[in-house]
Amino acid sequence: MMDRLAAALRPAGLTIRGGFHPERRDRVPAFADGTPAGTVVMIGNAGPAMWQAFSAAGPDVGADHPLDGWLEPLLRAAAAAVGAEPVFPKDGPPYPPFPQWAQRAEPVHVSPLGILIHPEYGLWHAYRAAFLFTETLALPPADTRPSPCLSCADKPCLGACPVAAFGADGFDAAACAGHIEAPAGRDCVDGGCLARRACPVGRDYLYAPPQARFHMEKFRAAMRRHLAAEGGV
Repeated sequence: MMDRLAAALRPAGLTIRGGFHPERRDRVPAFADGTPAGTVVMIGNAGPAMWQAFSAAGPDVGADHPLDGWLEPLLRAAAAAVGAEPVFPKDGPPYPPFPQWAQRAEPVHVSPLGILIHPEYGLWHAYRAAFLFTETLALPPADTRPSPCLSCADKPCLGACPVAAFGADGFDAAACAGHIEAPAGRDCVDGGCLARRACPVGRDYLYAPPQARFHMEKFRAAMRRHLAAEGGV
């Protein structure tokens, strides 16, 4: 089963990102007929492989959601090939608790930047879907590696942001949005968030400039919408 799933995901540059047997506290939805999920398998990417497949496919990167539009049919086909039901981060509201599920599936931990850090991939990874199975599938033993942030004394990520958007009070969205809209924020937009890039973990998985720029442009557009909804712009 897992070998077939891995093979189905590989052309899109995606990988299996662990799994777990859900409990009530996980808030995993039941199937349409009321059957509870027996296993959740997380699907995601790390490093440049997904971007390379996406770029080679030649989608319209100017569309509102080009990556989602390219990925979703591929993920639905992979799920159908193994008899799973796909769940996506955007499904909602209420939205599925992907960070919580990810922490159940593999050794990711909340970093000082508020995003999940992996001991190998660092901050250069993402979750694209969760596949629900009715069966209680055999899973490898839990990986209990601790957060790499615990042994990082300097925490360069916290000092790298030019506008100190990451602090004890959480993420200052307005400060970040103002910076990346200004000429001074061009480095963040072109190469990716400076705070994220300062993390020493997972340097082999760092996004190349075109991938970083794509994600930052989408992030900038999302920030504009968020602040407009909040009355900030």
